[in-house]
Amino acid sequence: MMVAGHPIVVRRTELRDADAIHSIFSGPKAIAGTLQLPYPSVELWRKRLSDMPPSDFSLVATIDGDVVGNLGLHEAGKSPRRRHVGAVGMAVRDDSQGRGVGSALMKAAIELADGWLNYQRLELNVYTDNLAAMTLYRKFGFVIEGTFRAYAFRDGRYVDSYAMARLHPTFKAQVAQ
Repeated sequence: MMVAGHPIVVRRTELRDADAIHSIFSGPKAIAGTLQLPYPSVELWRKRLSDMPPSDFSLVATIDGDVVGNLGLHEAGKSPRRRHVGAVGMAVRDDSQGRGVGSALMKAAIELADGWLNYQRLELNVYTDNLAAMTLYRKFGFVIEGTFRAYAFRDGRYVDSYAMARLHPTFKAQVAQ
């Protein structure tokens, strides 16, 4: 995928990306789509990146070396009965939304989940008013499985969230039988 003649490159997050991730989560649009609070500190992101468990994956999307998106792929829970499930969370810098960054991150996460981590199910939550994100997730096979009423407090009011999930294509065929 190319943006203004530059490819979108997805790679593993490094500690040196803390400032750029801080910048992503400082944008009002990015904050509104996540459970993060406004005014994050760079130190918070340094700590999160340095304390990340080995089973968690954090990816960044870059354009011409500039970090413009972040995606986390984590074990959905510690129970052995949920080892087949991964949880996804992502944000794209406000000025880079709608440019294919989310698609590049989601494509990389699904390749990692399906081809390397053996996740059979991916889960995420998305606010019901985040139509662009829902469109992106549907493009990658996620479906709405339910609604969480008053899921989070955002900008002075409670907002609902959809639970969305995607089953690995071969697993989906097994479950259907």
